[in-house]
Amino acid sequence: MKGIVLAGGSGTRLRPSTVSVSKQLIPVYNKPMIYYPLSVLMLAGIREILMITTPHDAPMFQRLLGDGSWLGLEITYAEQAEPNGLAEAFIIGADHIGDDSSALILGDNIFHGPLFSSVLRDNARDVDGCVLFGYPVKDPHRYGVGVTDAEDRLIDLEEKPEHPRSNRAITGLYFYDNDVVDIAARIEPSARGELEITDVNREYLAKGKARLVDLGRGFSWLDTGTHDALLQAGQYVQVMEERQGIRIACLEEVALRMGFIGVDDCHRLGSALSGTDYGRYIMKFAEEFALEEQR
Repeated sequence: MKGIVLAGGSGTRLRPSTVSVSKQLIPVYNKPMIYYPLSVLMLAGIREILMITTPHDAPMFQRLLGDGSWLGLEITYAEQAEPNGLAEAFIIGADHIGDDSSALILGDNIFHGPLFSSVLRDNARDVDGCVLFGYPVKDPHRYGVGVTDAEDRLIDLEEKPEHPRSNRAITGLYFYDNDVVDIAARIEPSARGELEITDVNREYLAKGKARLVDLGRGFSWLDTGTHDALLQAGQYVQVMEERQGIRIACLEEVALRMGFIGVDDCHRLGSALSGTDYGRYIMKFAEEFALEEQR
């Protein structure tokens, strides 16, 4: 499976903070926002990742992440000159995807929950159709929502419904088989001039090849599109890290846990940041991981 992070857009709802920097490079507590979606793809076992950004922001992402080799990844870059819709990611990324399945995640979405890596890897295996991830919300009229039947099978997708038949919002994480490239290429722009991801999902649904994975109790899904949401996300990460003594979306830790890099590599990455709590955490984790491996 190939991964795509869509980190374009102009971040208008976060201005003036985003006048000079991409929204996805703004810190969420103690690390750049882009670390969070990137960590999700890594937890799914994905190592070949395309980062789609604006022409203006691309150099900053490249300076932050490079080619990904320090994490055992292969990161490449492409540009989305205008925000023409989420589905355009599969047109831009067609060569990257090739004959493989793909995972798309939005650059401003944060996921956190127990055994998340297992959930991701189980659903990334042998994708036939599309896999959507639903999350219960109290205000489903603000989102696209998935409607299921008595057997929990996905039967309908509603876009910001006035009278929702479900409280399960469709999150910004999507798994697709290879057909998505052709589907995205032939859908028509919506009334607002964008290639809508919902239209892609509805085509899969019409073929009976769309399913919804429910991220329920114990999971958190955060969208950082507004100043309030960004503050709340930072507070959530701060509380969880302080209480549990862990780091959410620590890319170096995830890379070591997933076997993408070795203990020495991880420790060296932490040592380069040894003047920070983040760097010292990485070094300590690498040391503890090495001891655990010896037992």
